[in-house]
Amino acid sequence: MSLTYEICIDSVAGAIAAERAGAHRVELCAALFDGGLTPSLGTVRAALAAVSSIRVHVIIRPRGGDFIFDEHEIAAMEHDTALAREAGAHGVVIGALTPDGEIDRPVTERLIAAAGGLPVTFHRAFDMTADPYAALETLVELGVDRVLTSGQDVSVLEGAPLIADLVRRAGDRIVVMPGGGITARNAARVVAATGAREIHFAALSEEASPAVHRNPYPFMGGELRRPEYQRLVTTSGGISSVISAAAR
Repeated sequence: MSLTYEICIDSVAGAIAAERAGAHRVELCAALFDGGLTPSLGTVRAALAAVSSIRVHVIIRPRGGDFIFDEHEIAAMEHDTALAREAGAHGVVIGALTPDGEIDRPVTERLIAAAGGLPVTFHRAFDMTADPYAALETLVELGVDRVLTSGQDVSVLEGAPLIADLVRRAGDRIVVMPGGGITARNAARVVAATGAREIHFAALSEEASPAVHRNPYPFMGGELRRPEYQRLVTTSGGISSVISAAAR
């Protein structure tokens, strides 16, 4: 069985690396440290211009934290969804919940409408739902194309039993895509344990900043922060190693 590989990226360089490694699709984000937020329109346009054979899906998420959004945030997500579609994105990645942990139907419907027929993925907000089976059926009813999940656990290995059950229940109605902690060491086990046809993963490596002049005193973030002169970059080699491992 052939697999579809989706790579979580936060840069144009990441899209290029994913294409070179033979991935099928990227989820383009900003702020991976926060779990992925809506990238700038400039980044979306630049990524689409930089690749040709890989599909670019854009996450629509205005902030980190929970997935319960107010009217202003919902309006912003609608605008961002429409802008991504108009820029030529191949799909969008969305997610919204009620305070009770159910899929927020009205918000999801609004975002699907804004997508204008583009493929829609429901992201790992799914992992915060109170009843994953009811949530899956709701997404099927809404016409969502795929759902990204770690099986409501810390990683796909721990969540594999639930993912496998969701894959069986979904059948051909919606794609259940494992994501969260997939590496070259466990990719084959995840595929075997879940029966998934698509997998989602990141392939980030540390890279030193090219800055020669460095000021060690100020920081550009809050108390919880990464080193100022260190980057995390998506690498073709990292992607290729997971693809090779998963295909065994």
